[in-house]
Amino acid sequence: MDIELVGELLPLDEASPIINKPLRIAKRVFQSRLMVGTGKYVDFETMQHCHQLAETEVVTVAVRRLDLRATGQNALLHWIDRSRIQLLPNTAACYTAEEAIRTAHLAAELGLSNWIKLEVIGDPKTLFPDVEETLKAARVLVREGFVVLPYVTDDPVACKKLEDMGCAAVMPLAAPIGSGLGIRNPHNIRLIVEATKVPVVVDAGVGTASDAAFAMELGCDAILMNTAIAQAKHPTRMAQAMRMAVEAGREAFLAGRIPMRAHASASSPITGLVGMGM
Repeated sequence: MDIELVGELLPLDEASPIINKPLRIAKRVFQSRLMVGTGKYVDFETMQHCHQLAETEVVTVAVRRLDLRATGQNALLHWIDRSRIQLLPNTAACYTAEEAIRTAHLAAELGLSNWIKLEVIGDPKTLFPDVEETLKAARVLVREGFVVLPYVTDDPVACKKLEDMGCAAVMPLAAPIGSGLGIRNPHNIRLIVEATKVPVVVDAGVGTASDAAFAMELGCDAILMNTAIAQAKHPTRMAQAMRMAVEAGREAFLAGRIPMRAHASASSPITGLVGMGM
């Protein structure tokens, strides 16, 4: 007999309060929630292969470290498929708002993108962001029409201020850049997710797949990583692992974990069973 399919394939449980909305940043919608960097790879070919295996749709490039004299296969941009990947220039190595603003303008003038990952570093040892200078630069760049994604501390108040001034997303750190320490303060990350309506993209500090899954289970919208993939013993395998971890973490968040209990709860309870003879 004919069967009429009603609704979308594999709909979420109607009782679930969480809706799996697509990742939307500014006017773009992304299928992938894994963003990847371009530094520290052994060569450009490995970098490109990792991007492909990660199935990333957003790739970040440090504008101030880009070799503008390189051409052909010696140029980093040659290895990025910009027909399907959104280029996200970043202002790495900037220590003042003025430096970051100039770097964003340079990226736009080079035709890279009007999207900018805003980084204003406050401490050369930890590479923690300078929140005051970040807010100052973000305010100017948003006003000038840039799509601003700021790297910031795991501070719900700072993230809310960045959202209110028009940033397209907020990017709180999980741990110091390149440290691989994982999510150091999950409580604050969760507070940021609850406090903001723009996408929350965990940036910096992810070390392995379980870190990525955990970040997504907290309700984050996406993750940006570089060192965890590029410096892994087998970068291509780690790229695949990170893709699967992000997907699994997102599904777990949508599914809703069971509550934590202090004591056991039998997997096969007998309460309510009727007619069970000996």
